[in-house]
Amino acid sequence: MKITDVTLTLFAWGDIPATTYGRHTGTFAGKSQLGLVTISTDDGLQGHAFLGSAMRGAHLDAESLIHYLKPLVMGQDPLERERLWQAMWQKNRQTTLRAIGAMDVALWDIAGKAAGLPIHRLLGSYRDRVPAYASSAVLPSKEAYAAEAARFKADGWTAYKIHPPTDPATDIEVCRAVRREVGDGFTVMLDSTWAYQYPEALRVGKAIEELQFHWYEDPLADDDLVNYVKLKQQLSIPILATEYTPGGFTALAPWITAGATDFLRGDPAVKGGITPLVKTAHLAEAFHMNFEVHHGGNSLNNVANLHVIMAIKNCEFFEVLLPAGAQKYGLVNDIEVDARGFVHAPTGPGLGAAIDFALIARHKTGVLS
Repeated sequence: MKITDVTLTLFAWGDIPATTYGRHTGTFAGKSQLGLVTISTDDGLQGHAFLGSAMRGAHLDAESLIHYLKPLVMGQDPLERERLWQAMWQKNRQTTLRAIGAMDVALWDIAGKAAGLPIHRLLGSYRDRVPAYASSAVLPSKEAYAAEAARFKADGWTAYKIHPPTDPATDIEVCRAVRREVGDGFTVMLDSTWAYQYPEALRVGKAIEELQFHWYEDPLADDDLVNYVKLKQQLSIPILATEYTPGGFTALAPWITAGATDFLRGDPAVKGGITPLVKTAHLAEAFHMNFEVHHGGNSLNNVANLHVIMAIKNCEFFEVLLPAGAQKYGLVNDIEVDARGFVHAPTGPGLGAAIDFALIARHKTGVLS
């Protein structure tokens, strides 16, 4: 089997609600566009992936995917994923991790279809369901956070994560309000989105320790290894970092050996595909650490996330980023959480997701090839 073509179909995404997750995103709203990556083979199989998100249009990564990555895979065996990923990674200074990730996801989709199996079965399935957590946007008041957390608890979800306004004093009050509302038995996390300096991070960390929060995510800048070490030494609450840590898979090793984080973090868009996610999960497992998979930025990346989570032991949750209108787009049926707060393993071959090709055709803005 050989790869005969790679195309990228751009399609419009409208009616995105005004949303922010912290200083790094600002407020985005209205319009974006996704890209449908299609890798075709001489056997008639096609692998698919989505490129882009509500806050970052696919056009920002599309040209480099076609210019730098397509030539590397043309005429190659799509089942030689590791060799192809290594070749694409060598182009990481010319293209983007998001582009590499989309290509890798599409190659895994082909592999599953060729075998007639879901991707998680190729990886070696560990389970068939996992609990989800609701992951907030930045909300206007502590009362709004408390009400949202209570609503998800009432709906059967088992955990809620706060993206706070990123003012330390306000953030502590938000956390206190949520804990009061949901009670002591409900799992709550804080993701401070790289917003604090060390003294602020320590103050907030001490406060949420007292509130028995489950983890403390990204309180410091993503490259601040020294202060993460200091912070971890002062806190008993687990630290979750490395989501956007500069560098590739091997750059995570110093975070482990320095004792800078309790968990590793990543998703197909920010780490470059399913291939490095699985490697990172196994690296973490070797050090008795969890690898908590981050939201994928688009619906098909979240399906890829779900396959990885089903194939590893050391991930506790599936992240559902809110609101749905800024996250779910392009599938006939998106991932849903059941009445007990679980999401379930895909069962179809490859990614096993029903792409809404009719929607893509209606909203197509261009094709790169």
